[in-house]
Amino acid sequence: MSGDGRLARPARAGGRRGWRPRLDSLAFRLVAGAAVWAAIALVAAALILTALYRDTVERGFDERLAVYLKTLVGNLANQTPGQLGDPGNLGEQRFELIYSGWYWQVRQEGGPVVLASRSLATDTLDLAKARDAKTVDGVESAVMTGPDGQELRVLSRTIIFDADHRYDVLIAGNASDLEQEIRSFRTSVMLTLAVFGAGLIAATGVLIRLGLRPLDRVRRSLAEMRSGREQRLEGPFPAELEPLARELNALIASNQEIIERARTHVGNLAHALKTPLSVITNEARSAGGPLAAKVIEQAEIMRMQINHHLDRARIAARSKVIGAVTEVQPVLERLVRAMGRIHGDRGIEVALTVAPGARFRGEQQDLEEITGNLVDNACKWAASRVAVTVERIGEGEDAVVVVRVDDDGPGLTEAEMAEATRRGRRLDESKPGSGLGLSIVTDLAGLYGGDFAMDRSPLGGLRAVVTLPAADA
Repeated sequence: MSGDGRLARPARAGGRRGWRPRLDSLAFRLVAGAAVWAAIALVAAALILTALYRDTVERGFDERLAVYLKTLVGNLANQTPGQLGDPGNLGEQRFELIYSGWYWQVRQEGGPVVLASRSLATDTLDLAKARDAKTVDGVESAVMTGPDGQELRVLSRTIIFDADHRYDVLIAGNASDLEQEIRSFRTSVMLTLAVFGAGLIAATGVLIRLGLRPLDRVRRSLAEMRSGREQRLEGPFPAELEPLARELNALIASNQEIIERARTHVGNLAHALKTPLSVITNEARSAGGPLAAKVIEQAEIMRMQINHHLDRARIAARSKVIGAVTEVQPVLERLVRAMGRIHGDRGIEVALTVAPGARFRGEQQDLEEITGNLVDNACKWAASRVAVTVERIGEGEDAVVVVRVDDDGPGLTEAEMAEATRRGRRLDESKPGSGLGLSIVTDLAGLYGGDFAMDRSPLGGLRAVVTLPAADA
């Protein structure tokens, strides 16, 4: 309790907090699963597309080299063996540019180079240094490093004019251009699929949120029931959630039925026990004597114990009722009027201040019992004035109703405050009552998850403060 008598708001395990991602939520799991699957599928798609594109581009590149090879062989075939001349640029200007990466070469089989493109300058290509060689229909394809360090794709074949004139004809193209084209394609595919994947994940998230929206409607309906604005889950709900709503409504109805049955049994038990106790007490009073006095004393203790435990059982049953909500102001207005009539002969003034929208999340009988005990106790001890103040603190599940009852009486010491809440303890036997009032208040507040405390009042006497759960306005 603070210096002004206010109780600190109790922490509630189910209270709302600032929004933060829930890693254990269904939405997160579904979106995360979709994101992982989309990432795997799109990466695989990118690799497959790039591989297919590489195969297509390399095949097209080889076909282009094959055309140059056929053109070169055709030009040579029209010449005199042993007197081969320059066939020209074969329709590709890069064969004329030195170290352009595009070369052709004619070598006498097992002998020297007899013709070469201007791009080779004074260098030659040695097919023996080629790698990944393979032969299809007499044409050998391979990969090798060119004179300027370029990666070359090579096609070659042997042409035979006669037994003395056999030539190895070779065409080479710069594969670096090919790799650059493939890298550019791979980058474009990755970017396109990344954008597509982001859009797919976003769309999946939206669809999942829409799909789970009925669950949010169920949550809101349960909150409405808890706050007392609804008595059952009201649909319509999707086919998958309809059985859940039906079972929840059946559970709520069963809970209410069990509580009503418990109340009936409590009432029957109270009636069954009180009647024999009354008979015993009446017989003892009529008999007289020390034994009769002891019987009367013990019977009264038994009656107090029975009342206390029956009240606790009844209160515990009521405190678990779903959807019970009580408006605070009408209850306290009736209570103040009743106390004014009861203690009017002593000139006790009872002032009431209730914050707008104060609603107790519990049953009216329990609020009446809590506040009735506090106000009645304050009026018994007050000199002339009692002040009742009700305030709502917090929002949502954390909201509480704080009831403060101040009087201008003599007040209590710290030890007396602790003693006053013990069941059956009365600090002054001259005042009427059973000594159970403040104990009942403590028990009731605890059953609702609230709190009860006492302190010095600004009016000079005692301040009693009870904190109870609030319902939404």
